[in-house]
Amino acid sequence: MKVTIKNLLIQSVQYLKKRGVENNSVLDAQLILGHILKVDRLYLAIHGEQQLNENVVEQYCKMIEQRAEGMPVQYIIGEQEFMSLPFKVTPDVLIPRSDTEILVEHIIEKYKNADEIEIMDIGTGSGCIAVSLAYYLRSQVTAVDISPKALDIAQWNAKINGVENKMTFIQKDILSGFPENIKEASFDVIVSNPPYIQSHVIGQLQREVKDYEPRLALDGGADGLVFYRKIIREAPQYLKCKGLLALEVGHDQSEQLMQLMEETDKYGDIEVVKDLAGINRVVSARIKNVI
Repeated sequence: MKVTIKNLLIQSVQYLKKRGVENNSVLDAQLILGHILKVDRLYLAIHGEQQLNENVVEQYCKMIEQRAEGMPVQYIIGEQEFMSLPFKVTPDVLIPRSDTEILVEHIIEKYKNADEIEIMDIGTGSGCIAVSLAYYLRSQVTAVDISPKALDIAQWNAKINGVENKMTFIQKDILSGFPENIKEASFDVIVSNPPYIQSHVIGQLQREVKDYEPRLALDGGADGLVFYRKIIREAPQYLKCKGLLALEVGHDQSEQLMQLMEETDKYGDIEVVKDLAGINRVVSARIKNVI
């Protein structure tokens, strides 16, 4: 039986919906087939009557089955775009999300005309924040993560985006302290999208997240604030005078983070940035004085 692009996509979308993948089933089916054929979605639309060979159909069906079981399409195809840049992703790292682009754009806007700056990204994961800032700003970026596998992915992403010479990678559990080999008051920006989901909530998340994304990158402790407390408390030691701390936050955490910053009496110009849905997504502040 001859199989065309159009027929294969129709059948796979029906199958995904039957298996409970309602959201984005059309897009997921297209992304997977486009990945195998190395073509974009427009090609698939224009060449719907193109016949596919047996090997392509077999490979595609295996990937569709993975998606039907709940595996995120980004892990299946091994890639995700972020800030218009390509990123390799595996189950060792959190999938880059468009919400996090708000954080990166916030920093770019503040430093787009600056001379070379020093940035530290805490909990770098895939490196999407660190690599993007290295790519779009005159900067040197230090990327920190507890996971050596995540750092391997981040280094690969730095290389494929041509910024490996602008980056340093450090393995460190930030909860045990900032890296020992960095100097005090040496960064213009410290940025982080840390784990911020409350531990008891993780089991209630959609299966694509709870069953496939690394818990290490999700679990923010009992109240979701354990990493924020550590970073907010220690960042002033490593930021230059008027240096910027910028944090991505959960939908209901901005007020708590602003309070944590105010309690230290070391931060000024505290700012909240909303995402496109009007949800508070970024909290940033500047250091008042060199500590």
